[in-house]
Amino acid sequence: MTNKNIYNDLQSRNMVHDAIEGVADLLGSKSVTLYNGFDPTADSLHIGHMVPMIALARFQRFGHHVIALAGGGTGMIGDPSGKSDERNLLTADETRHNVEQIQKQLSHFLDFEVKTNPARILNNGDWLNKINLIDFLRDIGKHFSVNAMLAKDSVRSRIDRESGISFTEFSYSLLQSYDYYHLFKNHGCTLQVGGSDQWGNITAGVELIRRKLGETAYGLVYPLIKKKDGSKFGKTAGGAVWLDPKRTSPYKFYQFWLNADDGDVINFLRFYTFFDMDKIAELEDKTVNHPEERAAQRALAEEMTYMMHGQKALDNARQATAALFGGDIDGLSADDIRDIFSDVPSKSIHNADLAGAPIDLATFLSETTGFLKSKGEARRAIAEGGIYLNNRRAADPALIVTPANFIEGSFLVLRRGKKNYFLVKLAG
Repeated sequence: MTNKNIYNDLQSRNMVHDAIEGVADLLGSKSVTLYNGFDPTADSLHIGHMVPMIALARFQRFGHHVIALAGGGTGMIGDPSGKSDERNLLTADETRHNVEQIQKQLSHFLDFEVKTNPARILNNGDWLNKINLIDFLRDIGKHFSVNAMLAKDSVRSRIDRESGISFTEFSYSLLQSYDYYHLFKNHGCTLQVGGSDQWGNITAGVELIRRKLGETAYGLVYPLIKKKDGSKFGKTAGGAVWLDPKRTSPYKFYQFWLNADDGDVINFLRFYTFFDMDKIAELEDKTVNHPEERAAQRALAEEMTYMMHGQKALDNARQATAALFGGDIDGLSADDIRDIFSDVPSKSIHNADLAGAPIDLATFLSETTGFLKSKGEARRAIAEGGIYLNNRRAADPALIVTPANFIEGSFLVLRRGKKNYFLVKLAG
């Protein structure tokens, strides 16, 4: 993009929660170098991290020079912001592994290969792990007021608890401030961005740069995303929605966005997609006037799944979603079936149950699985055309059920009518 004033774009998306005076003029006048930190507290980021990740990509598209800072050093300490309890400290090997995994995820959004303005990944462990404690306390610590640090929300809320806060986490703000100082001094980084819970850490870094170098640095923070009901965003009954497909499958990832509330979805489109505001306004109009179409939710789910997992995973997620409404199951894996039908009634049987005398379909539906109450009911349902195996109509009550009917030898999906599903799991 030739227009460098990304600040206007962020404002139109309601993404500016707070900013240090002068940021709008700075971003409107020239290309700047900026950074956002990502601490490797797990081996995957979750969808809450996608706001700053995609925001960095926005800055890059507007011609600014972006740095994604992996917290190989700070990740071993733990940021108390937004946390009610002390984090478990990671080992150096755990931190190193997590940084490697997070770097891969960042590459889904940031372009590290483009020749004109490539994004960069740096690791603060490269400098923080070399700091001498006495030198750090003399050169950096003397610029921080304990009174000011105690007044920070993240610290005050922890002090009020019985468990309190350790000196380890209390010192986090100093380390993040040093990161900004280091990047300002060595990489010309004049802007730090992040979620609103980072405001205190960012302004502390700005003040350190002023005190140490007599220079002006800037900060901008995005609002933390919450659902319309005030609950924390990115959480489901099963926990966080992760970016790693091994933790959260592309199907469940797709479903999370598809199930967004009408009151949330437009805000999600502003924050998480690169759709222009005209397209978002069009989807908002459809949400208001034709909510039953769920056009905004489908657009959001498809865009997010494509960006994170690619076209093949998106196609698979669409097929998996259609399977719940009688669509084709062919080609779906056992893992897909487990995800899709995780909430339907189920029963496990053993290979031995099918290895003895042949079991016809009517017996299987009733006596073997208990899906239907009796063999008579099963025969009537089959005769009426209402029984499906793996979403294919079953017409013969004498059909013999074998392990070959199970997807990847693991699952058989039974259905009566349009929506009455039952999952049979085959154990060894």
